[in-house]
Amino acid sequence: MKHVLVTGAAGFIGCNFVRHLLRQDRQCEVFSLDAMTYAGSGHNLAQLDEVHRHEFIQGNICDDLIVKRVLQEHQIDTVVHFAAESHVDRSIIDPGQFVKTNIVGTFNLLEACRAVWHGRSSVRFHHISTDEVFGSLHAQDPAFTETTPYDPSSPYSASKAASDHLVRAYARTYGLSATITNCSNNYGPYQFPEKLIPLIILNAIHGKPLPVYGDGRQVRDWLYVEDHCEAILRVLQHGKTGETYNIGGENQPTNIEIVRSICSLLDELHPQSPTTPHENLITYVTDRPGHDRRYAMNITKIRREIGWSPRHTLADGLRKTVQWYLAHLDWVAAIGAQGNYQQWVDKNYVQRGAPIEGKL
Repeated sequence: MKHVLVTGAAGFIGCNFVRHLLRQDRQCEVFSLDAMTYAGSGHNLAQLDEVHRHEFIQGNICDDLIVKRVLQEHQIDTVVHFAAESHVDRSIIDPGQFVKTNIVGTFNLLEACRAVWHGRSSVRFHHISTDEVFGSLHAQDPAFTETTPYDPSSPYSASKAASDHLVRAYARTYGLSATITNCSNNYGPYQFPEKLIPLIILNAIHGKPLPVYGDGRQVRDWLYVEDHCEAILRVLQHGKTGETYNIGGENQPTNIEIVRSICSLLDELHPQSPTTPHENLITYVTDRPGHDRRYAMNITKIRREIGWSPRHTLADGLRKTVQWYLAHLDWVAAIGAQGNYQQWVDKNYVQRGAPIEGKL
């Protein structure tokens, strides 16, 4: 692994992974490719460690000419594919963009790798996916495993399921060296403020309502982003080609528990706020259409075969996350100034309800 291409590198998990990779592997060169849509920002890749081993390239994975050029010119031997449209609410409003980026974009990457890597050894295509491809669990259902049948509920999860199938098909049909990881809900530094945890933190700081879908009893498995990055790198180093690995945080709180925990942390860490106790800001709103009730991930396989387990408890990770946002309000202001983000939030989230997902 000498020349690594990270797609979607200016997004939340992508930028965290670039940092993690540069710290952990002192020999590789990292090339970040991002289309710089509303959720990607140059601020996410500022002040990188070992910056001389990193190069940023603006481009869209749907542009096959750019993808092939990057693979060839930089002798890429490893692709870590984060680039995706990832927000469930936005997929319900505008599904076409999700089909284009998540399905067509992944196809373009696979085709480019198949052409450029023909006859090469020691290459790897790693695809980042989601637990949402498996659908929803009832209260007593066992957690998702790598063999759980796919049953996506939203245009977002359907597009990710399709991209997973494409990666497997290229591995089996063309012999492409590929691995897939399906992750649970991520949270942590640099997450775009449309997602549940940063949205609740920032709304609470500014005394805005904290909208919660339905009864707030939806259950998610929350994964601190540093743990996720560590798991991906371990799969790249030790995972078997053609295999899929689930990555989860091994906890399943309800959404309302998450919101109340954040409020409690802000009461402690931001006591000067005029709106303490912050829990008084919670507002229940109409539930999302097709809202999955519960996700849970069985991570036995990655623990047994790769030796990875999450290092952060939810309490530790939430505290770190709240502290990071309180210390980086300048980053929040810069992100909020990008494009029409605030207009989109006001129209689609503040009025309609709280986003709940935390994938890419």
